[in-house]
Amino acid sequence: MSLQNKEQPNNFLLYGYFIYNVAKRKGNSSPFLGFGFEGFHISSPAYSSTGTAPDVSFDNSMKEEQHSSSADSSELNVPIDRTLKLNSGSCYLPHPDKEETGGEDAHFICTDEQAIGVADGVGGWADLGVDAGQYARELMSNSVNAIQEEPRGSVDPARVLEKAYTSTKAKGSSTACIIALTDQGLHAINLGDSGFMVVRDGCTVFRSPVQQHDFNFTYQLESGNAGDLPSSGQVFTIPVAPGDVVIAGTDGLFDNLYNNDITAVVVHAVRAGLGPQVTAQKIAALARQRAQDKNRQTPFSTAAQEAGFRYYGGKLDDITVVVSYITSDHNESLSSKSSN
Repeated sequence: MSLQNKEQPNNFLLYGYFIYNVAKRKGNSSPFLGFGFEGFHISSPAYSSTGTAPDVSFDNSMKEEQHSSSADSSELNVPIDRTLKLNSGSCYLPHPDKEETGGEDAHFICTDEQAIGVADGVGGWADLGVDAGQYARELMSNSVNAIQEEPRGSVDPARVLEKAYTSTKAKGSSTACIIALTDQGLHAINLGDSGFMVVRDGCTVFRSPVQQHDFNFTYQLESGNAGDLPSSGQVFTIPVAPGDVVIAGTDGLFDNLYNNDITAVVVHAVRAGLGPQVTAQKIAALARQRAQDKNRQTPFSTAAQEAGFRYYGGKLDDITVVVSYITSDHNESLSSKSSN
């Protein structure tokens, strides 16, 4: 998140091993946490992890009209389908200068609980000798624990974030975005400049707004109650339908790609029959490509210019992308029966 890019203590390998094996010891293979290695992501067992993201070459207009970001999304008029489920995959590309230390982003995918989350640790803590990613990783780990305590099919992301925040003791601060598919639709809470969007029929039908106190000064949860509170996050309820695609990410994604850039990748991927993990890899690869382009207009350069700064090109940062396809058990059952 920070423009400062100092290396962190090399302890993420131990932490990642610990979290993964705690989940295994509990006998629950559904929660997965991802952070650390370039391209490292643990997601749905149906998808295998690959070390590098495929090259992509989409070139769309640099700017687009603003899409609705209201918390009241009833105007989407999508009937409730209680057989919906999330089919998710992810990709994480740490900042090139932080590959050995694992970067400062963290994310999770809870398959059975139908929930995903992303967090972006604030890099400025490195100046104080604090691992800027530790808070984000612990926050996401505690979010998984809180989700497992929620009623089946009724995960409340706001309640989850409150519990996770209260349980997180590491020094640092972080943004947070937690999304859950429930019987009533997609429920989410977002605090800061991470976020998510929903693509339907090739169009962006929803994008969570950025929460900032000022340019490049995002809302953030912080240890010691010095930052913003979970109650400052924006809560959303969004009707969804089979075929919708949810894209969640940290600012390394949304600072470098406009909504229509992301939507174009999703449309091409879906038409090609690609799964959510490969789609996430393609989106992350394009975001990294734009981040390294000093001449292309990006969402971050646009915001900087509007704030009075002379800034051009992308913004190199950790990039986390979680892609979830909305599918229907009902449709899959019908398809299975018709093929027999």
